[in-house]
Amino acid sequence: MANTNREKLFTEFPPVPTEKWEEVITADLKGADYERKLVWRTGEGFNVRPYYRAENLEGLRFLGSQAGEFPYVRGVRSHNRWRIHQSVAVADPAAANAEALKLLDAGVDSLGFVVEREAFTAADLDSLLAGIHLPAIAVAFSGKCVADLVELFLAKIGREGIDKCDVKASFAIDPLVVGLASGKGLCADCIARIAALMAKAAEYKHVRLVTVAGHTFGNAGSTIVEELAFALSAGQDYLARLTDAGVDAETVARKLRFSFSVTSNYFMEIAKLRAARMLWANIVKAYAPEKDCPCKMQIHAETSRWNQTVYDPYVNMLRGTTEAMSAAIGGVYSLEVTPFDASFEAPTEFSKRIARNVELLLKHESHFDQVVDPAGGSYYIENLTESIAAEAWKLFLEIEQKGGYAAAYEAGFIRERVAASAAAKDKNISTRRQILLGANQFPNFTEVAPAEIGTEAVTRCEAEGNALAAYRGAMAFERMRLEVDRSGKQPKAFMLTCGSLAMARARAQFSCNFFACAGIRVEDNTFFKSVEEGVEAALASKAEIVVVCAADDDYAELAPKAKELLGDKAILVVAGAPACAPELEAQGIKNFINVKSNVLETLKFYLKEMGI
Repeated sequence: MANTNREKLFTEFPPVPTEKWEEVITADLKGADYERKLVWRTGEGFNVRPYYRAENLEGLRFLGSQAGEFPYVRGVRSHNRWRIHQSVAVADPAAANAEALKLLDAGVDSLGFVVEREAFTAADLDSLLAGIHLPAIAVAFSGKCVADLVELFLAKIGREGIDKCDVKASFAIDPLVVGLASGKGLCADCIARIAALMAKAAEYKHVRLVTVAGHTFGNAGSTIVEELAFALSAGQDYLARLTDAGVDAETVARKLRFSFSVTSNYFMEIAKLRAARMLWANIVKAYAPEKDCPCKMQIHAETSRWNQTVYDPYVNMLRGTTEAMSAAIGGVYSLEVTPFDASFEAPTEFSKRIARNVELLLKHESHFDQVVDPAGGSYYIENLTESIAAEAWKLFLEIEQKGGYAAAYEAGFIRERVAASAAAKDKNISTRRQILLGANQFPNFTEVAPAEIGTEAVTRCEAEGNALAAYRGAMAFERMRLEVDRSGKQPKAFMLTCGSLAMARARAQFSCNFFACAGIRVEDNTFFKSVEEGVEAALASKAEIVVVCAADDDYAELAPKAKELLGDKAILVVAGAPACAPELEAQGIKNFINVKSNVLETLKFYLKEMGI
């Protein structure tokens, strides 16, 4: 007979109160400021403690519910079998069908058809879906004439006699988010058209007509809180407008789907998805549905495009993997991993295969689909969920006070918030407070952009008027580096390592990473016994930039000597922020690089000095 006794582990150890932990931390800090050293001030508007304990869960009202129970923090289902989604461009329906069938054989069970044609006929739809057993998979339609596709699709289901409950489909109709973000404004009859389509699709339990494109904000540089709050606000606006148009709230809620981007901010993204379900459930609950089922949020996630890089692009595979893990742990209905080369070319067969294999690995080898909400009960994740929900709700209420999502957007509020957040991120990337590997830190020193990468891939398109434009955080660095690659020159920075060996090596490594971010070739050196020896080697290398790498105490003597020997034959740079910097500046040594430098602006300055 099985032993069913439950025993708590570690009961032989006495509990340690928080006060004792704090005493040890305070002693270890040796007088340093606790808040500045250990508390993470997020860009989302709240602070994160260095550790959490069981007592930090007190007061979290959403604790105790299980997966499938209101308010659905832990998930809307009792399982975690998300759908592996991959998109297919539809210019020629027959060609798109052939690609779709290959994807189904490769493990995909959710197809996203991106229609690129202005008009689509019933015959086109038959050709596109030929050989696809619709009850076995989910399909999503986006792109052009998507509203017309709804009627064509429902008519096809009726003709073929497929059970309405077996059809799992979604349509990316989104005049509020996508329409307003494009700068076109809100069309006069769009809500009436959606209401009519909802009436036709009312009996189709698993057909979603409106997809609230929350990823629009994330890919334009918003914070996690803003992406969530703006998406919820748009969803609420749809509820209000469509119920005013005569559609009951339960039907509207069942026909809405949300799409979010997932960034590399691993734990925050898990918490965002959990908070999203909770907040949406409470929004829908306010409309007094007869049952809680309409309160369930269906979430589609796609790995972020904002943090993808053109240089060192294979790193994007790693980003996509951690982002996919966040989405899987956070509990999504479907997930699309963005191919690693999507930022600079039409994804290849290889990149698309790697993208879907990330999800297949997470399912079949890592078994992420076999555990529902593994983050549930984590002191840290539960507190992050509460903090994100609280900040998003405050912003949601602020938008409601402005008249709802559409009114707030048309007044410029949404765009201004996203622009401010994007500017803050850009500054953090420029100063390396936020790292994008391969772009502003640890670049591939020898990489040169291939000829097929044009300036359009690294150029940020500024949105006109009140529109929102997607961009990538690495673009400013990539544009600078591409100009070097295309300049026909090979500028070089030479590391003049001398003085204290340990500090010389550390600063040489820092400086190599610094200059290589602009595509400047770096020549590192182990150590020179004297400045004279180093300058001689530097001049022989014909480097345009010579970086003196030494200890702070050595610079007062070494830097002036290097300047004297170099003359005007190269740009002299001092690696560090020595206390003697004012004295060195008085002697004409003006160039310093250190951890506080604005890397982007500093590199642009040196490139300009070299005529690039």
